Amino acid sequence: MNARDSKNLVLIVARELASLVATPVFVVDAEGSLIFFNESAEEVLGLRFSEAGELSVEEWSTIWGPQDADGGLLEASELPLVQALSNRRPTHRPFAITTRNGKKLEIEVTAFLSSPGPTSW
Repeated sequence: MNARDSKNLVLIVARELASLVATPVFVVDAEGSLIFFNESAEEVLGLRFSEAGELSVEEWSTIWGPQDADGGLLEASELPLVQALSNRRPTHRPFAITTRNGKKLEIEVTAFLSSPGPTSW
């Protein structure tokens, strides 16, 4: 099995696991592209994955208008998923989003890598 096959297998397993849990889950690839979110996340976001499809980091980091405690928009670099990818360590942060139906929700996100790669945590 080569590195590409191994990567694809990890993403397939991550999608399968996400589809089985009740907690809202996003699955992103190493570049930050959103490749799946489960039904629980669909309920929170107000959007079905089958409607959204895969989204680049530029798309998913802005589509729900992430806001800090003061109501200011968060940059992609401030979001836990992007920070976990950039810093190669788990990250947690509370913030607000606006769902597709206009409802503002306070959420907390914990992001981590499935493999720490060459840098240990």
